[in-house]
Amino acid sequence: MPILDMPLEQLKVYQGTNPCPEDMDEYWDRGLEEIKQIDPKITIEKSNFQIDFAECYHLYFTGVGGARIHAKYIKPKNAKEPHPAVLFFHGYSGNCGGWYDKLPYAAMGYTVVAMDCRGQGGLSEDVGGVKGTTFRGQIVRGLSDSKEKLLFRQIFLDTAQLANIVMGFKEVDPDRVAAIGGSQGGGLTLACGALEPRIKKLAPRYPFLSDYKRVWDLDLDQNAYEELRTYFRFFDPLHERKEEIFTTLGYIDIQHLAKRIRGEVLMGITLMDTICPPSTQFAVYNKIQSKKEAVIYPDYGHEHLPGFDDMVLEFLKEW
Repeated sequence: MPILDMPLEQLKVYQGTNPCPEDMDEYWDRGLEEIKQIDPKITIEKSNFQIDFAECYHLYFTGVGGARIHAKYIKPKNAKEPHPAVLFFHGYSGNCGGWYDKLPYAAMGYTVVAMDCRGQGGLSEDVGGVKGTTFRGQIVRGLSDSKEKLLFRQIFLDTAQLANIVMGFKEVDPDRVAAIGGSQGGGLTLACGALEPRIKKLAPRYPFLSDYKRVWDLDLDQNAYEELRTYFRFFDPLHERKEEIFTTLGYIDIQHLAKRIRGEVLMGITLMDTICPPSTQFAVYNKIQSKKEAVIYPDYGHEHLPGFDDMVLEFLKEW
C-alpha cells in the first residue's frame, strides 16, 4: 500500500500540528451561553413529500446572529415514545439532501433531523456582517474580523442548538440521540458531540475541519482547503502572520474540541484521502477520550466507503 501521508504506526499516535488557542474552552463556553439566550422561534411546516410510515416536515429555528436555520425533520408514525433520534450533517458547500437516505432510520423508529448549513447550498439563512474577505471559502470567513465572527463558530453552534431542540421534542429520548455525517458532515458530527456532550453516539467519516496547518504543510491546501492558500496569497503573502492565522483557526479546529466528546464514536478513516489527509483525521480521533473505534480503509480516499453505512446502522440499531 502506498503511503500518502505518514506510516499507520505514526498516524495512530499523531497529536496534530495546528496550534490550540489558550482560551479555547472559555471561547466555546461563551458561545454555548450565547445560544442559551436565543429564542429559537421554532416553526414546523409539513412537507409536500410524505411516506406511509413517517411524517415529513421542514423545521426552522433562529440561530446566532438572528439567522433562520432550516432542517428536514422526519417523525416515525408508529414508534414507541420516547424513541431515539439521529442528526444528519452534510458535506462542504452542499445541503441536507433528499428524504430517501434518511428513511431507513425513520423506518427503524428514529426521529431524523438533517440540518442545512448556513451560507451553503440549502435553505438556511446567511446573515453575513463580517469584515474582510468573503470571496473564497467559509473556513477563512471572519478571519480578518473578530474571532467571534468566524463563520464556522456560528455553524458549530447551530449544530449544538439543533441537538438541544431535538432533545426537547416530546417523542425523543434525550439519552438516545446520535449524529452522523461525512467530510464536513463528519467534522460537524464531532463538533456537535463536543458542544452538546449528551450526544450518545457519533459516526463520522473522514472528518473535515481538522488540523489546518497540517493540510497546509502537506501542500494539500487545495480543493476543499484551497481557501487557506488563497488567504495567504492575498492577505499574508510574506507569511508574517502565519502563527496568528493558524492560532485563530484553532478555535474552529475540531481536534481541539475532541476532549469534550462524551459519546461513543465509530469513525471511518481513509488512508488515501487527499482532501482530508489521514493525519488530520487521526489528529482528532487520537484526542477523543470516550469509547471509540476506527474503521480504517487503507486504499480509499474521499469517497463512498463500502460497508460503512451498514456498520453505522448496526452501531445505532442497539437502541
